[in-house]
Amino acid sequence: MASCRSRPLLAAALLAAALVPAPARAGAAALALPAGIPPAERTQLLALARDASVSARAESEPFVARREVFEFLLDHPEFATHVTRALRLARYRIWRDAEGLWLDDGWGAVGRFRVVHAADGARVMYARGRYQPRILPSIHGQAVVVLEYATTPAPEGRARITTSVTGFLKLDSRVLELVGKLAGPLARAKAEKEAASLVKVFVRVSRAIEEDPAAVHARVRQREGVPPRDLEAFRRLLDLR
Repeated sequence: MASCRSRPLLAAALLAAALVPAPARAGAAALALPAGIPPAERTQLLALARDASVSARAESEPFVARREVFEFLLDHPEFATHVTRALRLARYRIWRDAEGLWLDDGWGAVGRFRVVHAADGARVMYARGRYQPRILPSIHGQAVVVLEYATTPAPEGRARITTSVTGFLKLDSRVLELVGKLAGPLARAKAEKEAASLVKVFVRVSRAIEEDPAAVHARVRQREGVPPRDLEAFRRLLDLR
């Protein structure tokens, strides 16, 4: 049985899997980065993945959507979280300040992130943040996340889309990193569950927009703080009056 002292460390290591929206699983395949990333940044990301505390990968079931709408949400993450919150599909939110983008997952994890690379079929993101448990010290870490998607033509100008998310999380604390690795299957299960939840959000948002785009737009429009320019671009993209 774990001692009273070791239990908080184990809990902290497991909770750290929620530090970023695409957590990770130990033992996953090596990070595969698309071409076009500057050499210095590529080296940094590969080193992070190589030394990751945990890593994970999850794939979505295929879903039908307009590719341009799907990519618009990918490229406007702040607006996309207004959509997910309006539909009550996720608690996390993203906002922008003078220095860039911030993420709050709604469960105690807050961090800064940026899109390192955007290309046809792939987005690469880097995040650094902290998780604040109620009774434990803050857990700090950094992560690299690769979102990939493939499309095939579908009727009525739609596309059949499959997405995957691969993430690598490295904890700043050597003690927590060791405990997380020793936790093995427990950390892996937590990470895979979170990654799978993320790709399910993609599917549910896309289906909601396909079923009733006007209703989705109306619900987003009622929210405070929605970027007006993004909302108008979204309306035009949905071909709404």
